[in-house]
Amino acid sequence: MVEPAYQATAGGALDVDREFYSRLASGHAGHELVEAFEIPIRSGRAWTVPQGHLCRIVTVEGPQVGDLNVWNRHDPRERLWASRTRQLQRAHVSTFDRLWSTLPFLRPLLTITADTLAGYGTDADGGRVHDLLGTRCDPYVNRMLTGEDFDFHCHSNLVRAVLPYGLTEFDVHDVLNVFQCTGLTAEDRYFMAACPARPGDHLEFFAEQDLLCALSTCPGGDLSIPLWGPDARDPIDVCHPIGIEVYRPAAELLDGWTPPRRAEYRALHGIRLPEGQPSK
Repeated sequence: MVEPAYQATAGGALDVDREFYSRLASGHAGHELVEAFEIPIRSGRAWTVPQGHLCRIVTVEGPQVGDLNVWNRHDPRERLWASRTRQLQRAHVSTFDRLWSTLPFLRPLLTITADTLAGYGTDADGGRVHDLLGTRCDPYVNRMLTGEDFDFHCHSNLVRAVLPYGLTEFDVHDVLNVFQCTGLTAEDRYFMAACPARPGDHLEFFAEQDLLCALSTCPGGDLSIPLWGPDARDPIDVCHPIGIEVYRPAAELLDGWTPPRRAEYRALHGIRLPEGQPSK
């Protein structure tokens, strides 16, 4: 059996303290709810999650895909690095997986603490949930494929959501497709299947840093209706809102936890400094 390229060693960066994150998940009844809201269908919203808090993404009425972006609240140049997260974790994430940030930071933005769809596993077609394989739908591809304009793709929803925080379209990046079921065909082509989530299903994560998050409720809803191709039609009937809940855990539950430090590499990629110039 082939082994993954990136493997955890005891006490190393990929060795997650499962006891700590399990304690956070099991102590949910004692957490303090500090914010809760719903994101309506075909829209987006941004919100902050303080370091050391938990955030829960919930399907409140029915199956619905959500496209998630994450940044360091204080420096949006540090943001989700989807491709590296696929390599360090996996292409479909679940409990104890982390979302990693871009260079030169390379540290966990968040760690998943609970996933009610963890038992879904792999379906008969090879589909799995919480997808990092694909990215957000956008009006540029839609125009290319259909010749029509539509302003409520996930990319556009995320663009509008982050404007109040001083971010722009250039800050919107590859996403975690929460609740989305995807895989690769026998021809190694990307496919999307109907979302298996039901009311009350949730994905919960622990903020390793002060975070700015943004989520779009995908205009494709649960993706049970094709968005492009000969059978495409408007899937508005399978669109549902998504709930967001932010919790402050009891202080004692954070005993032993320290925020992640940015990557230790401090060299200059082989570039020499002028003589006498300090390197740090």
